[in-house]
Amino acid sequence: MRPIVREKEGFEAWNTRTTALIRQTCLICWEAVLTRTGPDKAEAATAASTVAGDLAQFILSRLTPGAHLPSEAELATRYAVSRLTIREAIKLLEGRGLIEIARGRKAKVREPDGTAFTDFLATVVHNDAKGVFDLVEVRLSLEVQSATLAAKRANRAGIAAIENALERMRDAARRAATGEDAAACERDFNHADVGFHEAVALSSGNRILSYLFEAMAGPLEEGFFISRRGSLARGQTLDATIEAHQRVLDAIRDGNGRAAGEAMRNHLKDTMRDLRVAVGELGGNRTAPTPSA
Repeated sequence: MRPIVREKEGFEAWNTRTTALIRQTCLICWEAVLTRTGPDKAEAATAASTVAGDLAQFILSRLTPGAHLPSEAELATRYAVSRLTIREAIKLLEGRGLIEIARGRKAKVREPDGTAFTDFLATVVHNDAKGVFDLVEVRLSLEVQSATLAAKRANRAGIAAIENALERMRDAARRAATGEDAAACERDFNHADVGFHEAVALSSGNRILSYLFEAMAGPLEEGFFISRRGSLARGQTLDATIEAHQRVLDAIRDGNGRAAGEAMRNHLKDTMRDLRVAVGELGGNRTAPTPSA
């Protein structure tokens, strides 16, 4: 197992800024999700949703995982609303993964799982053609850093996870080449592709990067269905995609952070080109194709 490399001051500063950004992003995403909860804006303007939004800010800015919220009675007094309204607000927070509720106990702050962030990204990618480009730009920053760190920190288990994901991509490509159900093979290929990027993030040893990729998994997979259209239109094959991932893996295996980051950067630039072609062929259609179940 390779020793963990002591991080330079520059990365410590990046990590601190990213932590603050994630907390702010969670607040923004919570507000975005809250405004589209229910069939119309009237529902989003209920007293319960207003209380929930305020409590979400309190939780994200003041509380840590495992901390308990005040009792229903205390919250009802604080917000000058009924206990029924507080219960509805608590249910909204639970539904968005911010808290957990046990019978007879005060609501407790959960470890973050990216639910609100995932919902926000899924909406952007699914409904806004520009959203997939925005996501790749974010990935360029995060995944180059992720691959660089993975090359320095990945242990045998981490490398094995990356290898396993790549082998699943190869298996899906082989099945597609033999004439198996094209939709099923593409779905499996994209799912394994997401797994590859998640495994790299986990191997980086950075919890924040892992958290972000866990939250991005669903939107990423949907984005892959779009970029695959562009890749095919440009005459690229699944083998070319696999080779790009292999270059990332090889650099991580070699412990070469610079090469790993560069290989990931080149792969994501190709993804951006694929997306431009795909969106052009779709005629600017803002709705992403729905992956087959």
